[in-house]
Amino acid sequence: MSRLKEINAKELFSMIQDKNHLELVDIRTPAEIKRGVIPNAKTLPMHLIPLNIDYFSLSQSQIVIYCRTGSRSAQACRFLNKQGINNVINLRGGITKWSSGGLRLDPAPLDSIA
Repeated sequence: MSRLKEINAKELFSMIQDKNHLELVDIRTPAEIKRGVIPNAKTLPMHLIPLNIDYFSLSQSQIVIYCRTGSRSAQACRFLNKQGINNVINLRGGITKWSSGGLRLDPAPLDSIA
């Protein structure tokens, strides 16, 4: 099994600034999402990931998955890795680390996957 790929908030910010081709997927609950999202993130509640496997397997991009603290997103990445999907990266520390680093949040997500 492949090792869980992770990135921290500063590394993610740099990748976004460098215009690296990546997607952001917020797997938090709708109530959590109302508090703001990382700019350009799409949303997909964690429990719907198994129903949307094709979204991840067909993507040509690196997909950074995040939640509040990085725990649920790490689980999601491990689940996807077990399905043979290796283009996913966990945001270590989640949106909590992102916002505590002074990085911008948008009030609403770009789009929803499901």
